[in-house]
Amino acid sequence: MTDLRQAVDDYLRLRRSLGHQMAEAAYLLPDFVSFMDDRGEPTVTVAAALDWMRTREPEVVTTVSPRRITPVRGFARYLSGIDPATEVPPLGLVPYNRRRGQIFLYSDADIAAIMTAAKETIPQPLRAATFHTLIGLLAASGLRIGEAIKLDRDDINWTEGVLHIRESKFGKSRLVPLQDSTTNALREYDRLREDLMPKVKDPAFFISLTAKRLIYACVHQVFRTLVDTAGVGLDAPHRPRLHELRHTFAVRTLLHWYRTEDNVQAKIPSLSTYMGHREPGLHLLVLVGGPGTARPGRGPP
Repeated sequence: MTDLRQAVDDYLRLRRSLGHQMAEAAYLLPDFVSFMDDRGEPTVTVAAALDWMRTREPEVVTTVSPRRITPVRGFARYLSGIDPATEVPPLGLVPYNRRRGQIFLYSDADIAAIMTAAKETIPQPLRAATFHTLIGLLAASGLRIGEAIKLDRDDINWTEGVLHIRESKFGKSRLVPLQDSTTNALREYDRLREDLMPKVKDPAFFISLTAKRLIYACVHQVFRTLVDTAGVGLDAPHRPRLHELRHTFAVRTLLHWYRTEDNVQAKIPSLSTYMGHREPGLHLLVLVGGPGTARPGRGPP
């Protein structure tokens, strides 16, 4: 093990002990260290950090580029106390255009078509029910996909119709009440799961055919296939994305309030809390993308 690789392990262990999740850094920093080892460079420099980023994104600087540099910057700060020759990449080293693209908003018909595709095109009954129910839950609750995947069976209060979202983004937990129709759909899936795959040891609510918790990469791939099969967003500037179910939930809720409520501003903090935002109001505006960025699907949202 090289000194840099050992330093990465020590750095991640230290940061996690302080309460940081470090998921992105744990993915990117080992790749950065391998790049440094291949070049025979024992010391982190600004030039090396830029070269590493460009080898992974050789054509153009994208909005992802600054996020790749950020973990290296934190690691370099840590190393600078050990190796004075370490260069810390400065803030603003990789500029990018912060303008957000258009957001695809799913109509009721879009969501129904994707859920129907799950039931009719996935041959395995349990797998079909898993994706049919998962997509319906995301559309009805605005959960992050990671929160839905992380749900355990014990996180569902069937009597009250409430989900317990544990240690989600920003390390926060919250309770998410559901409509009766959503709770009933989850209960129906739970019964089917018990019939088709009893005595599952994994505590996860949504499970794969191997009786394990779903993996995001697999969910993302299946969702894209279902969207294409359903013919949703054929005229959209980009393929509809999984996370945009959450955008759609936020926009639809706000539109409903504007049509039926007198004081919408007073209700925005409650929606932010329901959706698990760190800063009520501000993150909600970021989520919906601000004026002029949303693009409806087939029919009104």
